[in-house]
Amino acid sequence: MTAKNINSLLYRMVDANYNRAKEALRVTEDIFRFCWKDKSLTAKAKRLRHALSSPLKNKPLLKKLHLARDSKKDIGRNVDRLELKRKDLTDILYANIQRAKESVRVLEESFKIIDKKSVYRFKSLRYNLYSFEKELSFRRFSKN
Repeated sequence: MTAKNINSLLYRMVDANYNRAKEALRVTEDIFRFCWKDKSLTAKAKRLRHALSSPLKNKPLLKKLHLARDSKKDIGRNVDRLELKRKDLTDILYANIQRAKESVRVLEESFKIIDKKSVYRFKSLRYNLYSFEKELSFRRFSKN
């Protein structure tokens, strides 16, 4: 496999994980906004979502990501049976927080090759997601 192929595959993985994290944070934000009607949590989720975009505002990098995208041939595009087992909004919320954390970790690792300066932003974002999850957990258990 050539270096060009490896880079293309890396960009494809980054593109998928960036989209996955961004979508997960949007689902989270919308649950807080429309279902929980919580301005504070909505604002926090929105800040996290915008922080995710910061390292990817580089237009040449975005072009590489888009060129590497191949969603039609993605072997993971079918709905997983586990996704259909969500019981309520809380299940959806926590599944999406997990999805965001995992995706940001992939971005953090990938940027060690792509742009070392951005690694710290992703790491910081990941730890902010851990803190956010903890805050949600305390709110959730204090209601029960």
